[in-house]
Amino acid sequence: MLSRIKYLCPLLIMHSVNICFFFKGLANLYDKTDQWDFKVELPNVYQKLVELYASSDKNKCYEVIDKLTEIYESDKEYLKLARVWLQLIQLKEEEPVDKKELVQLLQKMTQLLSDCLKEVEQDSETQQHLITAFEKALVLIDPVPGEDHKKVSADYVKCLSLLPQEEARMTAACQSMISLYPNQSYPLEVLCHHYLKTGNFNEEAVSSFSRLMDLVPDSGLGHLCLGTKALLEGRYKDAIDDLTQGLKKMSSTTGWYSLAEAQFKIYRYADSATSCSQGLNVCDSEEKELRIRLLRLKLEALVRSGGEKAGEQALETFKQIPEAEKDPVLLALKGRAYLNKGQTDQALKVSSELVASNPNLAQGLALKGLVHFAKGEKQLAEQSFLKAASQSPDCGEYFFLLGQLYWDMGEETRKDRSKAHTHLLKAAKLDPHLGCVFRYLGHYYRDIAKDYGRAQGCYKKAFQLDSEDVESGAASVDLSMGQGDMDTALAILQSVLEKATPGSAKWAWMRRGLYYLKVGENQQAIADLQAALRADPEDWVCWECLGEAYLNRRSFTAALKAFGKAHQLQPCSIYSVYQAAAIKQTLGKFKEAVAEYLLITAKQDYVPALKGLGECQLSLAKSLMQDCRDGGATDLIQQAIQNLFRAVQLRPDLSCLWKLLGDACTAVSTVSPNRATVIVPALLAGLDANTENQMLNQAQTLKVGERCYAHALKLMPEVASLWYDLGLNYYHQASLTQNDQNSPAMDIEKAQQCLKKAIMMDSSNHSYWNALGVVSMNKGLENYALAQHCFIKSIQVEPNNVVAWTNLGSLYLKKENIELAHEAFKIAQSLEPLYVNCWIGQALIAERVGSYDTMDLFRHTTELSTHMEGVKGYAFWVCSTLLDKSNRDSELYRYNIVQMNAISAAQVALSKYTERIQSDPDAFIMLGYLNEHLQLKRQALQAYQRAVELLQSMSSSEELAFSLGSYGRALCTSGQWEEAVHVYNSTPLQELSDLVGLALAYCKAGLISESISAYERALAVASSEKEKAYVLTALALLQHQQGNLDSAKTLLFKCSMLKEPISESLVCLCALGLAHRDATLAAAALTELLKQGSASGSAIEQRCLLTCTLLAVQGNFSAVPREVSRAVHSNPGNASLWALLSRVVPQYYPRKANGGAVAGHVACLSSMTQGKRALLYSGVNQLASGRHSGEDSKKNALKTMQRAVLLCPDDPATWAGLMAACYTENTSCYLSGSAPRRQALQQTLMSVVSEKVRSVDEIERPLAQALEGWVLQQAVTGLMLEGQLEQAEVLCTQVLNVSPEHAAVMLSLRQVQCQRLLMTDGGTVLPEPVLEQLSSAVMMNPTNLGAWHWLAEVYRSQGLLVQAVMAYRQSLQLASQLGMHSCQVASLLRLALLALGPCMVGVPGNDWKDLVLEATTEVLKLDSSPVALLFQALLQFVTKMAARETRRLLERLVYIQDIPATVVQVASWYLLRHLHAKNDEELMKVLLQHAKMNRDERLLEFHSVLNSSS
Repeated sequence: MLSRIKYLCPLLIMHSVNICFFFKGLANLYDKTDQWDFKVELPNVYQKLVELYASSDKNKCYEVIDKLTEIYESDKEYLKLARVWLQLIQLKEEEPVDKKELVQLLQKMTQLLSDCLKEVEQDSETQQHLITAFEKALVLIDPVPGEDHKKVSADYVKCLSLLPQEEARMTAACQSMISLYPNQSYPLEVLCHHYLKTGNFNEEAVSSFSRLMDLVPDSGLGHLCLGTKALLEGRYKDAIDDLTQGLKKMSSTTGWYSLAEAQFKIYRYADSATSCSQGLNVCDSEEKELRIRLLRLKLEALVRSGGEKAGEQALETFKQIPEAEKDPVLLALKGRAYLNKGQTDQALKVSSELVASNPNLAQGLALKGLVHFAKGEKQLAEQSFLKAASQSPDCGEYFFLLGQLYWDMGEETRKDRSKAHTHLLKAAKLDPHLGCVFRYLGHYYRDIAKDYGRAQGCYKKAFQLDSEDVESGAASVDLSMGQGDMDTALAILQSVLEKATPGSAKWAWMRRGLYYLKVGENQQAIADLQAALRADPEDWVCWECLGEAYLNRRSFTAALKAFGKAHQLQPCSIYSVYQAAAIKQTLGKFKEAVAEYLLITAKQDYVPALKGLGECQLSLAKSLMQDCRDGGATDLIQQAIQNLFRAVQLRPDLSCLWKLLGDACTAVSTVSPNRATVIVPALLAGLDANTENQMLNQAQTLKVGERCYAHALKLMPEVASLWYDLGLNYYHQASLTQNDQNSPAMDIEKAQQCLKKAIMMDSSNHSYWNALGVVSMNKGLENYALAQHCFIKSIQVEPNNVVAWTNLGSLYLKKENIELAHEAFKIAQSLEPLYVNCWIGQALIAERVGSYDTMDLFRHTTELSTHMEGVKGYAFWVCSTLLDKSNRDSELYRYNIVQMNAISAAQVALSKYTERIQSDPDAFIMLGYLNEHLQLKRQALQAYQRAVELLQSMSSSEELAFSLGSYGRALCTSGQWEEAVHVYNSTPLQELSDLVGLALAYCKAGLISESISAYERALAVASSEKEKAYVLTALALLQHQQGNLDSAKTLLFKCSMLKEPISESLVCLCALGLAHRDATLAAAALTELLKQGSASGSAIEQRCLLTCTLLAVQGNFSAVPREVSRAVHSNPGNASLWALLSRVVPQYYPRKANGGAVAGHVACLSSMTQGKRALLYSGVNQLASGRHSGEDSKKNALKTMQRAVLLCPDDPATWAGLMAACYTENTSCYLSGSAPRRQALQQTLMSVVSEKVRSVDEIERPLAQALEGWVLQQAVTGLMLEGQLEQAEVLCTQVLNVSPEHAAVMLSLRQVQCQRLLMTDGGTVLPEPVLEQLSSAVMMNPTNLGAWHWLAEVYRSQGLLVQAVMAYRQSLQLASQLGMHSCQVASLLRLALLALGPCMVGVPGNDWKDLVLEATTEVLKLDSSPVALLFQALLQFVTKMAARETRRLLERLVYIQDIPATVVQVASWYLLRHLHAKNDEELMKVLLQHAKMNRDERLLEFHSVLNSSS
């Protein structure tokens, strides 16, 4: 196209055509046409227009140049762009334009052409055009210096910095800009970057570095330059500092390499390897040579840093280096990497190949030597190292390896270390930065030359060179501390710890912590030791040190944990176990401390552990003695003596051990004398060591304690406390031997002298003065003036002295000075309200003056602690108050006895008293009396027996008679009737209580005539009408027992005729009438009983029970639960009445069994005693209401019976109830179609019941045996339900083999056999003989209502309806005779159901209909029964299905509340049939809606069936 245009141009000129117009049109055509060849030709057209317009129209020329600029810029045709712009500038220069416009054009040109510098293939002509543009712009810019000039200068410098060939021009431009703008850092940065890149560090470069740092102190580039220069000059630490700071500001591959090289030079190999890795991360792909250098340096750094992990990384790095396998130096490093990994064979292979190919290579020889050294071949290693050193005599590393080898070589070399010393010195001279050389030199000067100064210097130098050298740092600190230079040591530690990161520098933290621990700065020591443990949590020594620091700070719990951790890490460490035991001892955890001490003493005889063990055992003994547990205390004292004697044998020179041994022996003075028998080593008892251990009594043990104190005084005679302890020992000996005429006086005088000696040595100790006062008051001295002086002196020495004030009050009380005694005790109480002795003193004063507060004061003493005087005083007052029967309703009695729980408190306290003092008969009598009140029969018997034994050896006949009477009463209570008779006969038998007790014992022993005679004697002795009434009542009971009913009635009537009748006689008379079913007599007696006024306590339940029994005897069964309910409403807080209500409901009103269960639950909540039995009643009610787990998984009979068994496991009734509950659950499962889950339990539960029955009391034996028979029948029934008829028959046969005449079992056997027969014969008719046998079996159990029901059911199954009716009538008659209301109802309902069957099938005649009406009417007379109403409604349905009465009867059952669900469903079924027959859609709709509400799905299905059939 362009060639055509050139061809056309002359023609156009010839024809006078405007060429400019032609090219302009052509340009418009090309621009608007989207065709690639037009786009290619467009710049040429524009270029032709520029040439044409340059001479004619410059404005249009400029427009075309702008279009060309856009095209060249988008196509990145920078050379053409430069030429166009130069042409533009030339055109502008030809015109008279302003310089400013030219400058702007030049600046725009530089901006457009600057992108060409980023191209890979740079055009030199374009670069020259760009430089020319910058230079022209700088010349034209005005003013100079100025902002525009500065900006263009900076761009110019930047442009030149990107052109390596313009180095001189760039330097000149930078210098020019620096001279014009001295505060600008950019030209300096460009220069410094250039110098750093080229490695030019001449004076001019250094000057530039300095000027840059002056302008920008934190310049990263400046730091990199200075660091690189320092590296070249060998100032490695300065280099590292500068390079590190520089690299924080900017990342540079060269900088990272320089830093790695500097770190490598000073043997910081790990840091060097890290720096190399950083450099490799930022290294460009173009910097190939620098990348290889970084890899080589990293490889060597990893190899020299050592360690298996570093060796692995080194091998990975080796693989990244190109052609590394051809470089022998790199191969040597590879071998050392294998060596670091422990792969000696691989390293040996590499070294062998390397030496073979390069025999004179020092690195290969050194590698071979290291391999030999690793394999223990030290001679071969020496040869290799010598060869390496000869090849490189200037390498200090090889001489160090030789020195290290000589240091570790054989015995001869170890004796003479000079060879090692020589080589180490040479290595230090050749390489002063090799820290390990100085470490070994330090070892030499410290261990061989003993020159600690030089050793310190060497260690310090080694540590300065390598801060990671823990051994050198620790050795330097240890030497400084050993020489007493603590400042230097702390300075070293401080310098390390300032740089340490968390979890590092363990050695420094540990040493500084130990220093602080030594100087007593425990808090700082704890902090440092914790920091050390963060570095190494498994260091048990550090844990022990930390525990010691905690212990010094009194942080016992933390110390205990620390020592526990130390012991866990190092079980063999005795120190940690000992300290843990000592801390537990300090905290008062003596049992745990004893266990810890025993761990130590079982392994070795460690004196501190034996001492601590003895102290702990003695402390435990004292705590037991405070609780009067003398037996355990004596055992602990004996163990303490043995352990302390072991310690004394090991260290007889320690006075403290003898003192503790004396304390242990003296401690037996507190316990009861008959318990204070201690086995001590023969040597300690003063016998030959070959003899066995001796058992010493209390006096002998105190004597041993005296000798121990004397031995302690021989070792330390000036210790006042030892004289005090010895004095107390003599005092206890004197107190023990008061019956002896000579010994106590001597002992008490010795005690006084020892205490005076202690006071002479230390008169400021108030305890010594107090003890001397106590001794002076004792029998044998009785120097009350001296005692008063000592107590007052003790108070003067220590005014807050509660003991001295109490003793002073005791002195005044002894001298009958009540007022002063009261004041002294009052002051003591104010000083220490918890000190029991001062309260006892106030109680004794109150007792003397007859105060009402006496008992309360004595009670308070027992609450504070167990003190013998306080315990006996309180027990005396409790017993006195209990013996006074006239004060039961007083406020004082209710507070002191009931509210304060006085009987239990006095009994516990007095038990401790008698444990300690076993020779006080009064205390045993009171203890027996209190035990009787608490129903502790066996304990009461033992107490009275001990009192009798003590009084029999005394001359007090009156007390002996009283104790014998009490002893006899206790024997009667425990059922030992023959012994009771013997004891009562040993009394004078002058007291009414003794005669009555003897009579009761005769009665219980079966000697009725003797009992009657004793009661007649008692009647003669009785002094009041009330006492006579009680005796007459007892005689009446005996007469009734002998069968003399009339005599018993006469005696009871005689009781009621007395002036002071008693309720007990009327109760007996009423019970007599009820027992003989004499309702008239029982009613009369009950009426008289109720006339006596309202009852209280158990009498309420008694009267209610008699009333209910009378109602049952009279046949008024429905009134029985109403009577109990009335009593419950009158006494809602009486748990016994709630239990009684729960008991009678299932028998007399089973419809309200749910209410009975609630009543039992209330009884359980109200009283634990009644609750145990009431829980059984509650379970029976749930059984009666049919509440099983299918209905309620939480509240059901099984759950309740299980709880009852847990609470009363010895009660056979609970186990029987559990059997019934299991049977109920199984029956429920059978009815619901699910598998029963509680099978095969019948025989197990039956065995349990039989076992429990054998252990019941004699009076309950008949009922228990009846229960056992019921359980047997229940077991058989359960087996029959499960279909295990064979097992049921076997069970019955086994029982009959033992008891052939057991009628109930025979009946069960016949029932099982009948069932098997029916199942075998497929339900055929039973033969007549079989029916006769069944009837005979039932006749053998005439009172078994269930048997009659079963027989009637058998007759019905055989079609013998008349016989079935007779059987039901027989059961009805029997139930009426027995007064069993529920059984009457059951018999009538069964009879009605039997008669309803023929009616339902349409048997002609009215006999069966009349029978249904008769039976149901009788049921409704007895009680409201929905089932009876249902039978009547069904009878009406059969006879008159469409009658309105039929609908009325059925609707009454369907829509009324509280009707059983089964009854409702049956009635709904027949009501639907009735309504369907009458086609009553509206009422059917109501019935179906009611069924939906009650979820009766079966009725809805039945309705569907009826609709479909119709």
